[in-house]
Amino acid sequence: MLTTRFVDGAPNWVDVGTPDIDGATSFYDALFGWRFRSAGPDAGGYGFFQLDGRTVAGGMQTTPEQGPPSWTVYFRTTDAQATAKAAEQAHGRVLLPPMDVMGQGTMAVLADQAGVAFGLWEPALTKGVDMADEPGSLCWVELYTPDIAAAAAFYRTALGLETSAAPFPGGTYTCVNPAGGGEEAMFGGIVPLADDPAETGSDPYWLPYFEVTDVDAVVAEATARGGGVRMPATDVEGVGRIAKLADPYGARFAVIRSIPREA
Repeated sequence: MLTTRFVDGAPNWVDVGTPDIDGATSFYDALFGWRFRSAGPDAGGYGFFQLDGRTVAGGMQTTPEQGPPSWTVYFRTTDAQATAKAAEQAHGRVLLPPMDVMGQGTMAVLADQAGVAFGLWEPALTKGVDMADEPGSLCWVELYTPDIAAAAAFYRTALGLETSAAPFPGGTYTCVNPAGGGEEAMFGGIVPLADDPAETGSDPYWLPYFEVTDVDAVVAEATARGGGVRMPATDVEGVGRIAKLADPYGARFAVIRSIPREA
């Protein structure tokens, strides 16, 4: 599970790049109740999506030259320079070198061995998002990739992540957790791109999941506001009810109402 007790290798930030930040704000407000707050005049248009005053994600308006509209998942590191170097040695690439962000932390954007973009966040004043694993916040991430073994090897080298196999309806699911974290620290999975009908024709990518109280209501709201349904609301045994969506600009994300965990 994701928590705000961040450890190295676990997601600690997520943000969306969009051609219309006002339109995106309206869309995510309708779905999750998010409000957008600018990070200030020196932030290049970057800002924070907040729920009840707590930051759940970031966002900014982007141009076509900066890539298609998309969500980016960031992983915690205590040394962004060293992590970027390790990623390069594992056949990844540095898309945006580590840079200080107004004293809040150090960020970088990398690509894994399959070309999937992901971020690094080395915390300083800002440790990460203020909410996780609660309604309206990030609760899980999945990597859709053509080669699970190659991806697992890359992220083990770059971020120290561990993988394990878990029984899943119709097969086996590859779970991911920080080094030494065990089952309680699992925050995501690695999924074969070719095995998921919702991903037909898709490039490999990281998919963020946001917890919600009513998946069907969120799907209906997303559709009414110009979003796309990439996988309709579906019950997954032992997991919960999920749906894969896209916002009106094409940024992909998923929502889930998780089955309550046993105490």
